[in-house]
Amino acid sequence: MQDTVAVALITSMSTLAAAGMTGVIGAWAARRQVTSHLTGAREERAEQRATDRAQRRRDAYVGFLGACDQAYRSLDRKWRQESGAGHGETYQALRGLDEAYNIVLLEGPEEVAREAELVTASINDESRELRRLVGEAAPEPDGVPPAAVHLPQRRTAIEERARRRDSFVDAARAALEQTR
Repeated sequence: MQDTVAVALITSMSTLAAAGMTGVIGAWAARRQVTSHLTGAREERAEQRATDRAQRRRDAYVGFLGACDQAYRSLDRKWRQESGAGHGETYQALRGLDEAYNIVLLEGPEEVAREAELVTASINDESRELRRLVGEAAPEPDGVPPAAVHLPQRRTAIEERARRRDSFVDAARAALEQTR
């Protein structure tokens, strides 16, 4: 009888040990699986944040370039003295440019913000110079616009526009490439 009890105890102990080991191995495998899922979810969130940030930056850069274009068009009308090209229109365009510049400042990075600052400063400088030139010499009686009277200054302003805009675009592209 004692042999039977001993065999029963050994059998039940080995069954319990096997069940315990199975439980431990199952818990370990479940933990690995959960850890893997958490890591995957973190990576997805990080990718989504990077994608969202890149899109916000792209939108800020496009908005800034659009505001630059509006300011350039307003200044061009002022250079040609077209109707509706008063200081009010130019002022509104420059305000829009400042607002777009502030968004670029927020979205960054620093290199792009620095280039945007240079673009904004060059547009404001051109506006001041144009007001100075127009104020110095009123249009001729035959209606000669400032662009014809001050052609070298206008050409310099347009070259500066292109140079500054291109520098901004290069910096913006580099920043967007880094976020990919």
